Amino acid sequence: MTLLAFETSCDETSAAVIRNGRTLSSVVSSQINLHAEYGGVVPELAAREHLRNLIPVAQAALQEASVAPEQIDAVAATRGPGLPSALMSGFKAAQAMAFALRKPFVGVHHHEAHLYSPWISGDPPAADFAAFQPNVSLIVSGGHTMLVHVQAELHHRLLGSTLDDAAGECFDKVGKLIGLPYPAGPEIDRLAEPGNPTAFDFPRPMIHDPNDDFSFSGLKTSVRYFLRDHPALLDDAHRLRDLCASVQAAIVDVLVAKTLKAAARLRVPCVTASGGVTCNRLLRRQLAAACQPAGLTLRLAGKDLCTDNAAMIGILAERRLLRRAEGPSLTEEILPNWSLDEVPA
Repeated sequence: MTLLAFETSCDETSAAVIRNGRTLSSVVSSQINLHAEYGGVVPELAAREHLRNLIPVAQAALQEASVAPEQIDAVAATRGPGLPSALMSGFKAAQAMAFALRKPFVGVHHHEAHLYSPWISGDPPAADFAAFQPNVSLIVSGGHTMLVHVQAELHHRLLGSTLDDAAGECFDKVGKLIGLPYPAGPEIDRLAEPGNPTAFDFPRPMIHDPNDDFSFSGLKTSVRYFLRDHPALLDDAHRLRDLCASVQAAIVDVLVAKTLKAAARLRVPCVTASGGVTCNRLLRRQLAAACQPAGLTLRLAGKDLCTDNAAMIGILAERRLLRRAEGPSLTEEILPNWSLDEVPA
């Protein structure tokens, strides 16, 4: 099977060609520079940029894979969740292509695709589902922070999610308070590396709560008041690095503690992590350090698969198509608020 996939849930326009579990090409056009001056993603601008980039990105993916449009056996796209106007751009373009080629079409849940991105590895990337194990999966990004119990392939249950700000959103909002460019997460990671993570004591929201939910708005507010009371800190490069390290440590401590607690309670043999914040170096190190003594296998999505991409959409779409004779109707619509628990097995 040769499948062309699209991803346009937020501010990356991506297309990928998948064949028998292998990624033949994955092209991503980022809009970071476009949205940087606004300090966040502007939905209308994102949608316009998707419309501008969709055809060139799809052509580049097909060319890189040495695949002609008539060789495509199926088409897939992100159906939700995401920004409505952004989702619509890629989803309807993909449906139109499937209709024109008379091929099956699959609408994919963005978070479900993240669940399986840690099982894609190698060069070129290929799905390693033979190594799949039941797991607790952490999905952590600018828009989402959640824990999912994946009992078997395509069978999962949402354990908990953020009640307010996502972890990545907290990184970005703290960065804005400090005066860092958007997106601030990678810059905080860079500044924090030589800093002292114990220099300042920030709260770890809900770290001891018995549930699997998250909350990061209180941490962001704590940093705001701290900076109000210590404005000179922003002019001291050494203390600024310590501040970044301390904030980062607070976020990572919560993510790791709640993930490991859920894994122990559910007695799974494996932990996985994906989403843009999984690029954070401290998070990757701390998860590894916590899983090893607990006897847990750790699968981290490759950094190129942590952020939004069509390769993970295509890999999951292919798995779903192999389990049924036909794709869903070409008349189905986007689901911007699609819950992971609503995805059929």
